[in-house]
Amino acid sequence: PRALSTIQTKIYSVVQSSVPDAGGKIMAGQSRKWMILVATIWIQAFTGTNFDFSAYSSDLKSVLKISQVQLNYLAVASDLGKVFGWSSGLALMYFPLWTVLFAAASMGFVGYGVQWLVITNFISLPYIMVFLCCLLAGLSICWFNTVCFVLCISNFPANRALALSLTVSFNGVSAALYTLAYNAINPTSPELYLLLNALIPLVVSFTAIIPILRQPPFEPLPPDGVRRDSLMFLLLNILAALNGVYLLLFESNSSDITSARLLFGGAIILLVLPLCIPGLVIARNWYHRTIHTSFRLEGSGFILVHPDELELHKGMVAHEANREGYQLLNDDIVQNLVIKTTAPEEGDTDESCCKKLITRGQLEILGTEHSLSQLLHRADFWFYYIAYFCGGTIGLVYSNNLGQIAQSLGQSSKTTTLVTLYSSFSFFGRLLSATPDYIRAKVYFARTGWLAIALLPTPIALFLLASSGTASALQAGTALIGLSSGFIFAAAVSITSELFGPNSVGVNHNILITNIPIGSLIYGFLAALVYDSHGSTVIKSMKDSVVCMGRGCYYLTFVWWGCLSVLGLASSLVLFIRTRRAYQRFEQARINSNIDS
Repeated sequence: PRALSTIQTKIYSVVQSSVPDAGGKIMAGQSRKWMILVATIWIQAFTGTNFDFSAYSSDLKSVLKISQVQLNYLAVASDLGKVFGWSSGLALMYFPLWTVLFAAASMGFVGYGVQWLVITNFISLPYIMVFLCCLLAGLSICWFNTVCFVLCISNFPANRALALSLTVSFNGVSAALYTLAYNAINPTSPELYLLLNALIPLVVSFTAIIPILRQPPFEPLPPDGVRRDSLMFLLLNILAALNGVYLLLFESNSSDITSARLLFGGAIILLVLPLCIPGLVIARNWYHRTIHTSFRLEGSGFILVHPDELELHKGMVAHEANREGYQLLNDDIVQNLVIKTTAPEEGDTDESCCKKLITRGQLEILGTEHSLSQLLHRADFWFYYIAYFCGGTIGLVYSNNLGQIAQSLGQSSKTTTLVTLYSSFSFFGRLLSATPDYIRAKVYFARTGWLAIALLPTPIALFLLASSGTASALQAGTALIGLSSGFIFAAAVSITSELFGPNSVGVNHNILITNIPIGSLIYGFLAALVYDSHGSTVIKSMKDSVVCMGRGCYYLTFVWWGCLSVLGLASSLVLFIRTRRAYQRFEQARINSNIDS
């Protein structure tokens, strides 16, 4: 296999040098796909508009004169858009990608724009109409995400896990970017968030349309090209980390409009820096074609995706056009595993309940495609569902209630800082979700094990918030919850693909994230009931909206959320134990393949 990879690379180089126009076309195609990745980063960075809901929710509640329960329904409406996320996939079957992108931008423009007109008292609408606007705005986020997923998968088939984790990471930094823009324009007008939510994604869509329309046709990469792309992703992740550190460290210094504008300009420059990547691609290809053709570097010590490992996959990059029967393991390995697992063991009727929980229906092979019926009948899916429902979803509901939490603890003036803190650490959590792919050559750990580790900060943070109402505890808890939920949101796509099949990931992942609107409704409703019914500290504001002050407003909520997150942690541990053997077999097969080659 290694000799075959070398031959493929040499053939690729000969074609590139012997055909005058071939090198230029390949160079242009490689440059364009990185431009598309940068456009996807921009789209993700400015379309996570649901994360800044808590920054203006108190004002929206006051203008509409609604209770905390009714405000929670508006947050649920935004999350409810995920239930209709399948509609974006249906639209892509009949319309080109750019029309789906602008449909998403139009839905967000209308959804957030009408809310801005309501909160600024330009128009008056009944509660149900505002609810529908929130639903439309939430649906626009799902359509944006679908466009980004399709762009990453179609342009980076060999490194799609790295492309997805990188671009999804920027979705978590949206609230911090919008907070900087808010401080740079008018830091005394929370309704400005809604106007920015309506306009900026539309402007970014117009900016991103040029590289999307010039999307290159699929061209299989040689093995060395896959490795070079992986190193490019490492560079982009370093730039992304710098962006997150910048927003985290300097957002608190935006006390006046002048400094806020300078800091916002710095953040935009950091988002523009990835545009250098296409230039690096062109320079590197030109160097290899004209100067370095007689030299070859062997034995890279840093390998993210080893070329020979691609031969374990049914959908090799060279055969991407023929995707039927794609599996994470090749046919020989699958057949060997099936032979080993088809003979059931006898005499196990006295198994303990614990052993049955771990072994019954245990996943044997990674990448096996699951239909809807198979998915719903597999225990691993429900352990995964509970872990997500009692982990990442709680983090999202916490962010929706962050404005009222800060207000009840007398920290209303620091709401935007807390939103930025949650956003920044959610961003870092999303970046960390790529860790298993980067350290795989030296330290291999099942991705479901990383999921269990990522869930650990959530119960710690919630019990910390229940035990202390200080500003430092609020900041620490917010940071931990953001870090945990960010990792879960970004890692979930890869885990779903590995456990239940890459070809079915679109349908299966949409089924998984139905837990988000369900959790948003249940968790938010219970929190709102506690908030509204806390009679000893409830006062009526001049605008007849209920305001609760003191630690008691969310004490029981934090305790219940903490207990549920412990349940999610336990479920993730069971999932890890049940799937560990399948991950070990896959890794052993990869190692054996490398040794044989």
